[in-house]
Amino acid sequence: MFTGIIETTARVVKIEKENTNYHFTLEVPFGDELAIDQSMAHDGCCLTVVKVDKEKKQYVVTAMDETMLKTNLGTWQVGTEVNVERSMRMDGRFDGHIVQGHVDQTATCTKVVDDNGSWRFYFEYDQKNAPSITVPKGSISINGVSLTVVDSEPGMFSVAIIPYTYKVTNFHNFKPGTVVNIEFDVFGKYVQRLLEQYLAARK
Repeated sequence: MFTGIIETTARVVKIEKENTNYHFTLEVPFGDELAIDQSMAHDGCCLTVVKVDKEKKQYVVTAMDETMLKTNLGTWQVGTEVNVERSMRMDGRFDGHIVQGHVDQTATCTKVVDDNGSWRFYFEYDQKNAPSITVPKGSISINGVSLTVVDSEPGMFSVAIIPYTYKVTNFHNFKPGTVVNIEFDVFGKYVQRLLEQYLAARK
């Protein structure tokens, strides 16, 4: 479980393929604090640490074929900047919103608008395969960042980014065509499923 409050960014330093699995080696400032079997969100995708090099502050995570198909990990290259967050602590304030680290699908950035002090990012996604919808002022996770929806239409939404978030996450790399991971609000997904079951029972 995560909060969507990004700690920092990690940098991909090596990519190895083994059968249908991909092993990603990343470097992060707190790499010497990590442990094997630890869960971390990478651009909002929960992956398990399988190897740690504390001296180099590097670690390895493995993504299976299903993860590669549903996320933007297939676009990663050596040097790619990735948003990272360690799992949520239960002994402090809960900022952001509940982020499971289970990416629902990818979305594509279609427009970036400079609002003179903040930025507005617009995204489109395949509504046919969407497990939920967005609503104005609702929560959504983009590359693991907990954000509030501004505009909301079928298959499209926008979010506003403050300078701090723009600087400390990989949002500063986004441009039209950038593919991102999105996770819809978990409560919204439950409501939608209950409504679908209710309507199906009435037929």
